Amino acid sequence: MSPRTPSDLAVARHGWVQALAAVLAALIAMGVVAGLGLWAAGAADLPDGAFPRVVAATVVTAVGGTIELSGNAGALAESAAGMTVIPLSVTLVGALVLAAGFLRPLRHRAVAGAPELAGWAARVAVVWLLALLGLALGARQSFAVDLGNGTLGDIGDLFGVSPKVGFKADVPLTLFFGVLWLAGVLVLALLVSRGAPLPGRLLRFQESVRPAAYAIVVLLLAFVVLGVVVALVVAVTRGHSAETLAVILLGLPNLVWLAFTLGLGATWTGRVQGPFGLPMPHVLDEVLRTKEVATLNLSTLADHDGRVWWLVAVDAVLLLAAAFVMAARSPARMRAWQHALHMAVALALTVLMICLVGRISAHYGLSLLGIGNLGGDLSGDLFLKPKVWTALGFAVLWGLVTGFLGALLARPVQRRGEAEKRWEG
Repeated sequence: MSPRTPSDLAVARHGWVQALAAVLAALIAMGVVAGLGLWAAGAADLPDGAFPRVVAATVVTAVGGTIELSGNAGALAESAAGMTVIPLSVTLVGALVLAAGFLRPLRHRAVAGAPELAGWAARVAVVWLLALLGLALGARQSFAVDLGNGTLGDIGDLFGVSPKVGFKADVPLTLFFGVLWLAGVLVLALLVSRGAPLPGRLLRFQESVRPAAYAIVVLLLAFVVLGVVVALVVAVTRGHSAETLAVILLGLPNLVWLAFTLGLGATWTGRVQGPFGLPMPHVLDEVLRTKEVATLNLSTLADHDGRVWWLVAVDAVLLLAAAFVMAARSPARMRAWQHALHMAVALALTVLMICLVGRISAHYGLSLLGIGNLGGDLSGDLFLKPKVWTALGFAVLWGLVTGFLGALLARPVQRRGEAEKRWEG
């Protein structure tokens, strides 16, 4: 048996403390980002001290948890509501902090046994489940719906109608999806970090998987950084600083990764009805605010603003840069067609992830005496979903082309394998 290193002993003795620190750091970061975003959106004025519970619900949805909306309007009225949306800004911050905390005890090592990695991940998972359970139990609240001072208010007073809507976390589903989210973050952290140790049996996969995973993560973060810059410029030049801050802190990846898929050629369908508004550029709201289901792609957007064609150029430049990074971090013996294949697979998986987490669905309504939705500010409908297979097809095509070109561009760069050969020569 090989002697245990100081790092092994540190993980063994202080594993629970480090797991607690990693989970708490991630949840605090997510809570701060969610709280500031909701405050900028005006949620701090919610009645009955509901703000902390709304923050908890936002964090729950950010890790894949399920929030159930409910309505209660008395015997003569019915209310209904539903919402599915992931605040990806909160998700991204939590993933980055948690991944850093998970990798910290494993740094400066080349190989780690599967039992050791499993034990360390299990400690993090146990602490994560307990913390998520507390959040899920605290994420519940109900609100009264104001019918106003007009006719609806008079009818409500006459029949004693006092509609309420509320939300609560579905605890079992939240814990299930929360564990899946955690597993995804930990696996991706091991794949992306060149310094993270892997079990000996998996070392042969790191040459093909790690460079592609790292390049894709850098690509997604580059789009987020670019989105922050654009949002700040818009806030300075056009005002609406509070709304812009709310978008940055709650849903900026939702917007920039949607734009990324549109630049690839993907098509989304959706509709906006009622008082719902989308936290995104006005041109998207114009396309989607129709009576029928609208098609959202470069062509339909260009009918309202021709500048959207710049998305193609931005995608091309950043994808080529990502492909170059992937090739530069790969062994020198790898051929261009292999880089193209790796980039195509990685990009297809990335676009699939965006299609799954970028969906939006929300509706609410109120009816009196069994007569439909009352309309006005008391009903609305919003959804946005992708055409997945079309998006994946474009992702594979872009991946093959940019992966091949990136490999050609990276040829002059000294890579792993070349230095060893020169030294041996």
